[in-house]
Parts: sequence; structure tokens; C-alpha cells
Amino acid sequence: MPPNRQFRGAFTALVTPFTPAGAIDESAFRALVRRQIDAGIHGLVPCGTTGETPTLSHEEDEWVIATTLEVASERPSRARVRVIAGTGSNSTATAVRSTRRAAELGVDAALVVAPYYNKPDQRMLEAHFRAVADEGGLPIIVYNVPGRTGVNVEAATLLRLAEHPRIVAVKEASANMDQIATILRDRPTDFSVLAGDDTWTMPMLALGGDGVICTCSNEIPAEMAELCDAAFACDWEEALRIHERWLPLMKANFVGGPNPVPVKAAMSMMGLCSDTLRMPLMPLEEQSRARLRMVLETAGLIESGSGVAAATGATGGSTLRSIGAGTTRRTATEAHA
Repeated sequence: MPPNRQFRGAFTALVTPFTPAGAIDESAFRALVRRQIDAGIHGLVPCGTTGETPTLSHEEDEWVIATTLEVASERPSRARVRVIAGTGSNSTATAVRSTRRAAELGVDAALVVAPYYNKPDQRMLEAHFRAVADEGGLPIIVYNVPGRTGVNVEAATLLRLAEHPRIVAVKEASANMDQIATILRDRPTDFSVLAGDDTWTMPMLALGGDGVICTCSNEIPAEMAELCDAAFACDWEEALRIHERWLPLMKANFVGGPNPVPVKAAMSMMGLCSDTLRMPLMPLEEQSRARLRMVLETAGLIESGSGVAAATGATGGSTLRSIGAGTTRRTATEAHA
């Protein structure tokens, strides 16, 4: 393992569970974080796209980040898993403010998405990320996801950014293997390259990548950590076995609706949280739900025909206390990815 790369392994892009009334389900969220840590996940990413941050208020953002840190620090005898907070915006000033606040809360790094909707060119993208790195007070992980933002952080731009002392990694979700291979070949030795698509985890590890910021690890945290660990140990046969075993689930999490609609449906079937989303997102339609249920049954995550979690260690959390359902909403321009 390269000793100077700060971020390696499987990092879960956490869902945000809601009560039927739409408030954050505090007890369920704490249970989800504890389950991740007990399973051996390498890191946690609150306030990403999977966490429905476009519909969270600033106050809810802070609660989610602070609670992730709180639960991750519950066992002082064990090193705390790394926590990476989503702080991106298509306003550079907003991204800087959010990153500074995350630094005050105590996270290890900020995940900063490329600005969306206003479509900056490469010169503007570089200036944006440099400003957040210079002024935000945290190590920065660039999040490149052209399918959501409408802009691609090109390899040449990313490699210039990688020379900045506070820009330490990229979450690469461009689905462009030529671009990813160029970044992996030419990056500084201390710069981490993380997959941004679950199905690309194994191919990127095989090319020398450092892991994944993952959706399916909400369901299977231990297995995704084991996949990365096997690759780091050069046990490629085991890594490939895990990849092929869980590939249908990785794909099913993105069928029938945008992320996190399918994964929340799956987690509800597993008894981990409710299937409540905030509009404009809505629960999975029944036809897609039936297909997803078959995938979960085949994988052994729920009992066949019952929709009840199988004996996999998956446990849900009851709703004991919740916070407001986002009365101070952020606009779409302040969403994190």
C-alpha cells in the first residue's frame, strides 16, 4: 500500500433515512452508521447525492455530518474511520463556506462536486477547485460526475489540480476509461483515485486505483471493504469473486429510478430504514420493486418471498427522535453530490 495516499478503500455514500412524515430519522441514521463501522467499512461520506442533500437544509447537513462523527467516535479504543463530508455547490463562495463549516465539525476531507448547471469551462473549473482548496481549510476530493453536472473535469485539468497540496483525491464517475487510465498513469504518487461508480470498482483497482465511494456498501459494507482489501493484497482471484458475486446488486441499485431511489427500496426490504424520500424523488414503482426484490433474494439479503432481511447481520433502527423536515430548504444550486 502506498504509505502517502490518504484515502484508500471502500467509503460508503450514506443514505439519509426519513420518517414517514419526512423528517430525518435520527435513530435509524445512527444505527446505519454503527452498522457500517461494525462491518469494517474504511470510511463514510455523509451529505452526498445518495444522502439526498439537494433536499436537506443547512441545519440538517450539519446534523448529519456531526452525528456521523459522533457515532464514529463512540469507541475510543478503536481508530475512527475517515469521514468525508459533501460540501460542493455551483457557487464557489457557498462551497467555501460549507467546507469551512465541515472543517470546524472535524471531518477528514471534503467531497466537492464540479459546479453544475452554470457549466464552467476547464479554466473556470480549475479556479473553482483551487479556491475551495485554498480557503476551505480541508483536504479536497474532486468529484467528477458529468452525467449529473453537465461538465467533465478533463484529465489535464485534474492532473494540474492534483499538484495542489490540499487536493488529495478524485472520485471519478466519468465512465471514460481512457480518461481514468491517463489520470492513474500520470497522477502524483500521493494522489488517490477512487471509483465513483460501483461497477467500476474492480476495473479501477486492477489499474491501480485506490477504492470506491460507494452506493451498494449501504447494503453490503463488509463485502465492499473485503473487495478492496483483497485487491490491495494482490489477491485478484478473491477480488474478482467478490465483484462478480455482487455485480447484479451494483447494477440493480441504478435501475428503475435515480440514486438513491432503488437503494432506499432495497434497504427498506432489508429492514434497515424506511422507503421514504423527499420530493422530487419518489419511491420505486412496483414493477421495478419486484425485480429488485428478486435480486435481493438471489443474493441472500432477504428471505425468498418474504421481503424480510435474511440472517446477514442487517438490522434496522426504530424511530425514537427526529429533527425537522427541512423547513429551511436549500435551492438546487446548493446541492452536494
